[in-house]
Amino acid sequence: MKDVYETIDILRNNGVAIIPTDTLYGIVGNAFNQETVERIYRLRKRDLNKPLIILIKDITDIHKFDIRLKDTDAHVLNKLWPNKISVVLECTSSDFTYLHRGTNSLAFRIPNNEILLHIISKTGPLVAPSANSQGEPPATTIQRARKYFSNNVDSYLDGGILSSKPSTVVSLRNGEVRIIRKGAVIL
Repeated sequence: MKDVYETIDILRNNGVAIIPTDTLYGIVGNAFNQETVERIYRLRKRDLNKPLIILIKDITDIHKFDIRLKDTDAHVLNKLWPNKISVVLECTSSDFTYLHRGTNSLAFRIPNNEILLHIISKTGPLVAPSANSQGEPPATTIQRARKYFSNNVDSYLDGGILSSKPSTVVSLRNGEVRIIRKGAVIL
């Protein structure tokens, strides 16, 4: 647990960490710190027009992004989460342009992983793309993540071998779920 608390401290101070998620290793950082988010884009060599998935601890975290859920959407989310399902929701707030990258939408996931939820409860929402450079296979081991990022991140948290597919990505509007990317959960 010592490594977990050290990682939490680094993330609270706007550092970047490689951690096991409920799917694969992620390169994570504070979703509310634009500098941290931009650092992750640079480290991953990610397309600047593609938003990152945001890990949250519960459905109320969505409100922190100026998103007001309709009752029908909240009902659907409570059925989908926690799970390996990332849900794209409309977010038109200009305060979060650095996250939605002009798409006016953000993808959220509540992971079904006790340690990860504990981390998020202590750090707040985390951007969490997979730990790899764009176009490379996602890291399934901490050793592979280290090959990708070397000493360019502030912390590594080893979770063993992760063999999940990436999360299933869906959009949600007016209670209607549409699959954007097939992944770990079949809907």
